[in-house]
Amino acid sequence: MPKIVDAEVRRQEVVQAVFRIIAGDGLHRASLREVADEAGLAVGSVRHYFASSDELLVYSFASVVDRIVARLEAALALVEDSEGAEHHNAVLNLLGQLLPLDEESAVDACVWMAFRQAARITPVLAPEAERSHRSVAAVIGRLMVLLRPQDVDNPQALVTEAERLLATVDGLCMHALLQPEWMTAAMCSDVLEAHLQTLQAASARA
Repeated sequence: MPKIVDAEVRRQEVVQAVFRIIAGDGLHRASLREVADEAGLAVGSVRHYFASSDELLVYSFASVVDRIVARLEAALALVEDSEGAEHHNAVLNLLGQLLPLDEESAVDACVWMAFRQAARITPVLAPEAERSHRSVAAVIGRLMVLLRPQDVDNPQALVTEAERLLATVDGLCMHALLQPEWMTAAMCSDVLEAHLQTLQAASARA
């Protein structure tokens, strides 16, 4: 009797192979043949699920975006349901979902950054890059409403602070990926803590 393979499970196995290749050697190496070798499959088996390299890359980009956004949404729910010191820690936890603070998040951050950068010159990746930006920005926007309720009637102020926070987190992520010996998880947390304190101080003065 032929072995029954769950198509979604196999797709995820292939995607994980893509992630490992990107994290180890870069996006340029993620061809169908290289991915098949990494996954321990024949190229024909990979083509059964992904007709082309473009289709595989778009699916992989969507997968890492879905993973990150799902973690952000779950973390935002904790922020919304917390208060006091617990609230503060929940905010730090949410922002930490965008940083390479452990092995799993480091791979996701590396893959996410690689795809976002490639989308600038690779049209097939552009729609997913746009979805990525909008989804993350939406969560950060909702967070900013919680952190700066005094600006609810001043949308431009909220947008400015949200963009400043996004720029800080993006910069931390890039530094942590490029200089992990210096920008450690502890250093990332310290910078986030300092930035959050400025937001809270401004809110208290308003």
